[in-house]
Amino acid sequence: MHIDKELDTRGLNCPLPILKAKKALAEMLSGQLLRVVSTDAGSTRDFQAFAKQTGNELVEQQTVGDDFIHVLKRR
Repeated sequence: MHIDKELDTRGLNCPLPILKAKKALAEMLSGQLLRVVSTDAGSTRDFQAFAKQTGNELVEQQTVGDDFIHVLKRR
């Protein structure tokens, strides 16, 4: 999977990872992929809701150690 942009939001709590992702997606082209790495356990649920509300596709979510990784596709 080709990631076009990556955000490290480790240590930030809701809503900061979502706000940073929203800003990053606004600067990207349609179809590009954004990978967000977070340590906020609530981010999994938050990114699912964010994708539904904005129409951006949540391509993948995974947990690696203490990190929650979210991959979004710009609509």
